Amino acid sequence: MNAYVFPGQGAQFTGMGKELYDANPKARALFEEADKVLGFSLSHIMFTGSAEELKQTKVTQPAIYLHSVAAAVCQPDFTPQMAAGHSLGEFSALAATGALSFREGLLLVSARAQAMQLACEKEPSAMAAILNLAEEKVEEICEQVQQSVGIVIPANYNSPGQIVISGTVEAVEHACRLMKEAGAKRALMLPVGGAFHSPLMEGARQSLEAAIDNAHLTIPVCPVYQNVDGLPHTDPDMIKENLKKQLTSPVRWTLTVRNMVFDGARTFTELGPGEVLTGLIKKIAPELFI
Repeated sequence: MNAYVFPGQGAQFTGMGKELYDANPKARALFEEADKVLGFSLSHIMFTGSAEELKQTKVTQPAIYLHSVAAAVCQPDFTPQMAAGHSLGEFSALAATGALSFREGLLLVSARAQAMQLACEKEPSAMAAILNLAEEKVEEICEQVQQSVGIVIPANYNSPGQIVISGTVEAVEHACRLMKEAGAKRALMLPVGGAFHSPLMEGARQSLEAAIDNAHLTIPVCPVYQNVDGLPHTDPDMIKENLKKQLTSPVRWTLTVRNMVFDGARTFTELGPGEVLTGLIKKIAPELFI
């Protein structure tokens, strides 16, 4: 079985999507629709904007979503048997598999980006990548720091040996010190605007809840494995509930990929800018790349 995966925030780069736009009329139509729906030229920023411009919240998430869905429509024989997206990429996966219309997905992603930005501005928060420390130890230290310093939780279970933690600046910095003392190879603060996938995103979750409830979702053409539980879903109501939980819950990417492999995935195709997920999948399921 061929599984399709869609990347999240951080995969953007100047010039992204230009080849798709030039080569495929279907992709070009999506770029033009996105510019019209958003009320500004997202395509121009994607093709010629600086790294700083692409970092703007209102640009980054819609840009990656647009690039990913355009890449899907450019596939000569796009017949997915299973799909998944990392964080923001979950919306791309749902649009690509027909559960969401492109326009509705774009509006949800734009609303999500703005809600997350507002949540980031309310309280200083941060994320950090922890390398080569057991999941159990990362969880134990986060729990210890939460009891004494402030909010910090594992936010992204990206691959064996790579977990991202998220929380208040003070709590994340304190947890990083303890992780290093416990044997982590690195505990690296990330250049992000806030504590994604943590309780500090509760305001964003509440803001986005109504938009998700009102969105028209249909049954996707294949199961979509969702971040909150790593399990395949096709029921529109359950998909909506998981989308709402996603903002304040960890991204269980390692579990997601392992479940997809267990269910029969033998090849993974990444659709979107970069190859971040392909690199993670090689660490999670190295047997597929021998």
